[in-house]
Amino acid sequence: MSTLDEKARSHRRESYRPGSTITTWEPEDPSFWSATGAKVANRNLWVSVPALLLAFVVWQVWSVTVVQLSKVGFTYSDSQKFWLTAVPGLTGGLGRLVYTFVGPVVGERRWTALSTVVLIGPLLWLGFAVQDTSTPYWEMVVIAALCGVGGANFSSSMVNIGFFFPKAKKGNANGINGGLGNLGVSVVQLVAPLVITAGILGPPAGGPQEQKDGTEVWLQNGAFLWVPLLVLMAVAAWFLMNDLKVAAAPFSKQKVIFRRKHNWLMTLLYVGTFGSFIGFASALPNLINTTFTPIDPAYSATTYAWVGPFIGALTRWLGGWIADRTGGAWCTVISFVGMGASIVVVINALPSGGGQGNFWVFYVGFLCAFFFSGIGNGSTFRQIPVIFLNQHRAAAGPDPAAQEEARHQAEMEAGAVTGFSASIAAFGFFFIPAMFALFPVTSSLWVFVGFYVVCLVVCWWFYARKGAEAPS
Repeated sequence: MSTLDEKARSHRRESYRPGSTITTWEPEDPSFWSATGAKVANRNLWVSVPALLLAFVVWQVWSVTVVQLSKVGFTYSDSQKFWLTAVPGLTGGLGRLVYTFVGPVVGERRWTALSTVVLIGPLLWLGFAVQDTSTPYWEMVVIAALCGVGGANFSSSMVNIGFFFPKAKKGNANGINGGLGNLGVSVVQLVAPLVITAGILGPPAGGPQEQKDGTEVWLQNGAFLWVPLLVLMAVAAWFLMNDLKVAAAPFSKQKVIFRRKHNWLMTLLYVGTFGSFIGFASALPNLINTTFTPIDPAYSATTYAWVGPFIGALTRWLGGWIADRTGGAWCTVISFVGMGASIVVVINALPSGGGQGNFWVFYVGFLCAFFFSGIGNGSTFRQIPVIFLNQHRAAAGPDPAAQEEARHQAEMEAGAVTGFSASIAAFGFFFIPAMFALFPVTSSLWVFVGFYVVCLVVCWWFYARKGAEAPS
């Protein structure tokens, strides 16, 4: 019996129903993809997206909570508030290192459900803590650290979705999952300031807090609102997603990526793109609040901060879509050029030397930085599977069996690299607000510009130029 006949019979015997573990998965086989694969892959994708979006909500909830604390009587300094926005980035990055390798061991369906439901705890704690202005700072730091676990879900989610789709569709699928998941940043920054203005959750959620101007707010709503949605998505993940046997891999096999040069190079590039996106998203509300709001209260973080992450999330999908059609390397090069130029604009618009700066130039500069970071987020995640697949297939030779083994090895390594690079890039959430807390804003921004130049050169040399080692 031919290999093709064996595959066809295996596909017919396999159960692809929601909630099952799938042992035979051949997305590069056109007949399998059109008959079965596309439907199953898209079902898993569209459950993954809202689950990831809610994880980002939890990860970023502190970026909007911090700007409200002083208004209701908390006496934290500006530096302490920057640290509260930075801490979730530290735990999110550390959590991603774990989630990258644990998901394939446990099974991504099970892991998605479990990692979603555990986020309820820190939100409940936050909702109670903000109702009491005597809550000590150390307790707020612990809550912020636990909220950071929401950021870890990204690595396991992106690793999982990458396995479901064929090479030609990975950029688009990862762009949708990552981009729409990243929308959680904008959702929380837009919705939370609205829901805290009324007691919409009723007496069980607690009473209002009085602001300095005498108006009442319900800060706890910004945390409690998401709890029932997390429960719903955990249930949906458990019953509607699938575990892929082909994605299962012990750490002993996954750790091979630490010997791969392109793991480290692509991690550097993703730090430049996603690290900037998530770090700026975390720091921008407080940056506006401490830089321009004292000059003119009309420049409110709650009004303006959500737009940048919204743009970056949508252009992540655009970057993946373009990269599927034109290649990812030049997309990534353009993103670094755009981010560097945008931050130079921001620097020149900041208040300095007694001048009040220009808020609108500052704001547009940041919006452009978010736009280009989103493009780079999508294109880098398209580059990773292409680089590893091409290299493994080139080393395997013409034998069909060796080519098939090379494909499976490349899928496993690309998945692990995707998760690992995402975990390291997540530390941008910590380092960017931390740099703003420790050093002058202008000096910090010039460091970012220099880093973008380094990333641009690396991407051009290894991936984009004619004769590059690993064109992608």
